[in-house]
Amino acid sequence: MRLLWFNLATDIDDPILGFTSSWIREMARRVEFIHVITMRAGRVNLPKNVKVYSVGKEKGYSELRRAIEFYRHLFRVLRNDQIDACFSHMIPIFTILAAPILKAKSIPIVTWYAHRQVTPILKLAHHLSNRVVASAETSYRYKHDKLVVLGQGIDTNLFSPDDTQPDNPPLLLSVGRISPIKDPLTLIEAVRVLQQQGYKVHCALVGEAPEGDRAYAEKVRQRASDLGLEGVVQFVGAVPNQQVVQWYRRCFAHINLCPTGALDKAALEAMACARPSFVANEGFRETLGPWAADLVFRHSDAQNLAQKLENLLKMAKRKLQTMGEELRQNVLKLHSLNRLVERLLILFDEVTR
Repeated sequence: MRLLWFNLATDIDDPILGFTSSWIREMARRVEFIHVITMRAGRVNLPKNVKVYSVGKEKGYSELRRAIEFYRHLFRVLRNDQIDACFSHMIPIFTILAAPILKAKSIPIVTWYAHRQVTPILKLAHHLSNRVVASAETSYRYKHDKLVVLGQGIDTNLFSPDDTQPDNPPLLLSVGRISPIKDPLTLIEAVRVLQQQGYKVHCALVGEAPEGDRAYAEKVRQRASDLGLEGVVQFVGAVPNQQVVQWYRRCFAHINLCPTGALDKAALEAMACARPSFVANEGFRETLGPWAADLVFRHSDAQNLAQKLENLLKMAKRKLQTMGEELRQNVLKLHSLNRLVERLLILFDEVTR
């Protein structure tokens, strides 16, 4: 099979989208060739049967020039190769731009979208796609008539436990950008409650604020300062995808504070490292299995989160170990990269037939 792959970013060092290189690498092991047209490119480290074409966002190209570059690359690929299927990952605008040409050539389109926003662009991309795929039903808020749920695609070889011992005092970790939807203020308030109750925990926020959320990030830092947590809450900044695994291995628990919606891969990466991951997103219940009662907290409820954290801090070491082992097994079963690629290949075969 020869694939056309649309990507938002192809850069192994990207702290948010670096994982897509792992996806492409795993897929490349099972197909003849992959042509990747990406909105922006950085450090590319992919097999020889993958070629990457950037439309130039990293070079500061305007939207018009990026559209021209997109079509230039698309026509070159279609002129020089026989494409069997197209996979569009988190970039529905590329689905829309390519659809008339690909449909004329009978090349099916499978679009991945996992986000709570439903935009006019997404609705049109949905209409133009043969199938839409997402990590969970809660991850896709539009029509489900074309939806196929595939899991999140976690690289469980990279995100895995080793002999690293959790920090002492216990480290509470949150990985993700600093923005209102990630709700770091609730975690900071919960840390204050634990400190007041005598628990010597510390907290690390790994991730940067997008440009539009810089003022919010400053508000978060100020709140930590106002609560006297400057030496307790650490703002780490962005960490490359391949290096964040060490933070998971060091932590006592990971906390994801997003509301119900798309499954945040950081929570699953932590579980793959055999670490408990607290979530407010009800979509995680299947993955958490019998541990859901311990690890699901009420969204934006710092007192409830602090209580759940306190219960875990009191939990016997052997029970904690069993929890971590079972959470990793659940990620392997439902969200491994190997499983995702296998199911995508079955889907590509289905839509091409």
